[in-house]
Amino acid sequence: MSEAVSRYRFALPLGAFLLLLIVLIAGLYHAPEKGIIASPLLGKAAPQFSLPGLLEPMPVQSSMLRGHWTLVNVWGTWCGQCREEHQTLLQIKQEGRVPIYGIDWKDDDDQARAWLSQLGNPYERIGADREGRVAIDWGVYGAPESFLVDPSGTIVYKHVGAMTPEVWQHEFLARVP
Repeated sequence: MSEAVSRYRFALPLGAFLLLLIVLIAGLYHAPEKGIIASPLLGKAAPQFSLPGLLEPMPVQSSMLRGHWTLVNVWGTWCGQCREEHQTLLQIKQEGRVPIYGIDWKDDDDQARAWLSQLGNPYERIGADREGRVAIDWGVYGAPESFLVDPSGTIVYKHVGAMTPEVWQHEFLARVP
């Protein structure tokens, strides 16, 4: 009897672990909002900030986001997905429906200017967040992240990852009257 018990003493914990793993995987697979990181800032005023301008000497300030719908895009030249989304941002600028304000996050100013010179500049204005403090205030987990801000300065949507034409149409423009 003790030989049988010792042979199967790991069977029950292993079985319980496998069952738990199956339940967790099934829950993640069927979750309606998988991949979405809810922001505690949704429905709240955009954080106050003032950053040095990347391309011009005037600072970029949160007050510039009021009075119109705005797309705020957090990016960096070190970010691979930022390069992937760049063409979409240029198309959004060309549409002219919503201005894009950039927050260049923890980046080298010269590299950022060279990037924009080479790939084109989709931004109305760009603030240089060299130490990353403003991005922290916005609740940024990693670049790229984009926020839709309404005319009152309230954040109405956050997207984590590269902007695509589909995301722009279905998640951002769908919220803009």
